[in-house]
Amino acid sequence: MTKAPWCSVTATVEVIGGRWKPTILFQLKDQPRRFNELRRLVPGITQRMLTLQLRALERDGIITRTVHQAVPPHVEYAFSKKGFTLGPILDAMETWGETNRPRRRG
Repeated sequence: MTKAPWCSVTATVEVIGGRWKPTILFQLKDQPRRFNELRRLVPGITQRMLTLQLRALERDGIITRTVHQAVPPHVEYAFSKKGFTLGPILDAMETWGETNRPRRRG
């Protein structure tokens, strides 16, 4: 089996694709969030998975991680300058999802 040729869509999906990253990014789109706040806003994600996804997004330059030396100390995640360029994509995904949401059975 050969790997699909590189294209710009593949590059985008490699950075923001997967089960959790789009939801995490959507929650960070309008304001910085603390770790536990993100955990509450992304139902079903484990602490370990959230940590891994945040590290990957930080490594790719999409988000920033700021440690505040308060009592108690806390960490805040926010979009980087590069991350803000994803805003229109996330807005389009939200609009598409609202328009094409599957109907609930029952």
